[in-house]
Amino acid sequence: MCFAVNTFAQEEIAIQDKYTAHNKGKFFISWGGNRESYSKSDVTFRGKDYEFTVQDMKAHDKPKGWNVDYVNPSRMTIPQTNFRLGYFFSDHYSVTIGVDHMKYVMTQNQIAKVNGNINLPVDEAGSIYNGEYINRPVDMSLGGAKEGGYSNGITPANGPAFLMYEHTDGLNYVNTEVARFDDVSKWFKLPNIDKVQINLTEGLGAGILYPKTNTTLLGKERHDDFHISGYGLSAKAGLNVTFYKHFYIQGELKGGYINMQDIKTTTSSDDSASQDFFFFQRIIAFGGIFRI
Repeated sequence: MCFAVNTFAQEEIAIQDKYTAHNKGKFFISWGGNRESYSKSDVTFRGKDYEFTVQDMKAHDKPKGWNVDYVNPSRMTIPQTNFRLGYFFSDHYSVTIGVDHMKYVMTQNQIAKVNGNINLPVDEAGSIYNGEYINRPVDMSLGGAKEGGYSNGITPANGPAFLMYEHTDGLNYVNTEVARFDDVSKWFKLPNIDKVQINLTEGLGAGILYPKTNTTLLGKERHDDFHISGYGLSAKAGLNVTFYKHFYIQGELKGGYINMQDIKTTTSSDDSASQDFFFFQRIIAFGGIFRI
């Protein structure tokens, strides 16, 4: 009996001595890439001489694919990326700060219904779109109405595009997360978790949206600038595989809600847009974990 108890105690000590057995006090950092999907969104554009809503706008991401830009410091903002810096305040819970650098592109050549009014000065190119809109289908990129017409009788296709709209540098979700980690290595009968450890992770996050919005609206001067535009909420679940105590790869599924009520669309302070929508990310990240 004494021998059995002593053996069990030695095994427990051996487990406790494993670097990966406890997380409290560790820092970690990760960098990775993502793909995104977005729900349809009603986008309202407001200005001195117009206010209208594009209903059920369709949008997609702008993937770079496997590319050296992910690790090129001068071009890291071109792909869709995820950065996180975190700290374990207990063995199972961490807090992180990070940036989800997503890209949101309005699908071109889509026909969407528009509601509202446009009454631009006649010397502006976009005045060809002047009129009242009541569920009017409009081709966003070419401006051509699918039905009806414009009150001034000018063919819209001869003028500027009705709308080009994207957050491509990007749809920046600056957020903090609280996440839980659970070692499930025993499910896979891994004998040495200091060599390979498998963790399940789940978390909740919240933060601000700091997009750089690229907009060409009704022939107005193109605008492309960073601006704090709203907030986001998110939840995630993922699988973390740690190698040799200090290196890991993590796959995540992450979904959330974004609400932006102050999007800059032109150089004029009178012009803005607002929208809210849901997003879904698929993320692969590489990182390191260590104690300082």
